[in-house]
Amino acid sequence: MQPEIVPFEAEALLDWNALTDAIEAGHRLPRAKMDDTFLYRDPDTLLSRAAWVDGLGMAVKTATIFPGNPARDRAMVNGAVCLYADGDGTLEALVDFHLVTKWKTAGDSLLAAKRLARPDSRTILIVGAGTVGHSLYQAYSSAFPDARFLIWNRSAAGATRMAADFPDVTVVTDLPDAVAQADIVTAATMSTTPVLRGEWLRAGQHIDLIGAFRPDMREADDAALKRARIHVDSFDSTLDHIGELKIPLADGAIERSDVLADFYDLGSGGFARETEDEITLFKNGGGAHLDLMTSRYILDAWSQR
Repeated sequence: MQPEIVPFEAEALLDWNALTDAIEAGHRLPRAKMDDTFLYRDPDTLLSRAAWVDGLGMAVKTATIFPGNPARDRAMVNGAVCLYADGDGTLEALVDFHLVTKWKTAGDSLLAAKRLARPDSRTILIVGAGTVGHSLYQAYSSAFPDARFLIWNRSAAGATRMAADFPDVTVVTDLPDAVAQADIVTAATMSTTPVLRGEWLRAGQHIDLIGAFRPDMREADDAALKRARIHVDSFDSTLDHIGELKIPLADGAIERSDVLADFYDLGSGGFARETEDEITLFKNGGGAHLDLMTSRYILDAWSQR
């Protein structure tokens, strides 16, 4: 049997809330085994992320990152996801890399917001107007249909371009004031220094941090972490690998016990908002197990078309 080839056109079959259900179901299975490998040829990178979940199968997501490509009018990041059958290890599908990455990243944060944000959240601030920012608007608007959206970007031109794509998004230039207005703040930047400060936060907010993926990257300062109840998608892929938590843990600004739950605590009720007034904070690490769960959801939707 030949493996399925699942193109980006499969996106028309997908639903954000159905994806969050699939991710939650994936976390009722045994905890994933995961590993990443990096190969370098300066300035280029070959990254492979592998995950195995008993009962769901295996996935290897390979990405090539060639920083010089945009100058040649080619995408900087390319790749594919190989999805393997749980029962016999055969290759079931090759799934479009960009499709998996888009839906995995925003779906990860959306699942957390559905558990941690107040259900009556009406103002959502997106910090960062890049590709992920666009996906976050699509994901969050599916679960919070009555919300108004604000967009802040370091470059005002980038925010303006995003507002042109989504006319109900309002561009803001004063970040502290925008944070004060927001019930949910979702950040997807490439910053290595915090762009969100704890002194700007107010009771009842939900903070969603996506952008940091290297050990030297952060989007929120120590004060924000200290004021919030911290949750992650996976202890395994965040605590020792991403600067958002690795740095303040090493410096003693927070303790390991301050990171309360990951998605494997969804079933027990440990991954949840406890009071209306608390500030919740979620670090989206986007591990390979989430690529596996998302790929499986996409393949199922494609196969049933």
